[in-house]
Amino acid sequence: MLYFVTFPGGHEVPVDIEHLPTGELSVSVAGRRLSTDALSQAGSTSMRIDGQVVDLWMEGKPPGVGVIARGRRFYATVESERMRALSAALGSRESAIGEGMVISPMPGRVLKILVQEGDEIAAGAPLVVVEAMKMENELCAGQSGKVKKIFVTAGQTVEGGARLIEVG
Repeated sequence: MLYFVTFPGGHEVPVDIEHLPTGELSVSVAGRRLSTDALSQAGSTSMRIDGQVVDLWMEGKPPGVGVIARGRRFYATVESERMRALSAALGSRESAIGEGMVISPMPGRVLKILVQEGDEIAAGAPLVVVEAMKMENELCAGQSGKVKKIFVTAGQTVEGGARLIEVG
């Protein structure tokens, strides 16, 4: 899958990551294939890229990713081709849908709904689990508030960009 990584200075680099049948990753950065190994732990991933260790963690509001490389900590923005297409189709995710709306990032099937209408939730609380591309994606609240509306049911198939849950 192709990702676009934007660094703090605004420099953008295309990164293509392919999961090989052997379980290994094939990674190309700006068209250059790199030797990589990855080790995932709760909330973070350590990667060895051409012999140098880079630590990645999810922090803040997606698509933000924290990075520690060469002893320096910074944030980068990582968007997949699909995220870009969805944003383009909607104009801007925040302006078209609103911060309190949790949407499906891609086509999939709703596995579990973890909240009920009227529940008080905190920012970052898990709300719904959607299976997409044989992976379970736990989608979380972008803000604290009350669950206003649940638009889906468990087992339902959804399109990318579908409204799942509204928090206000």
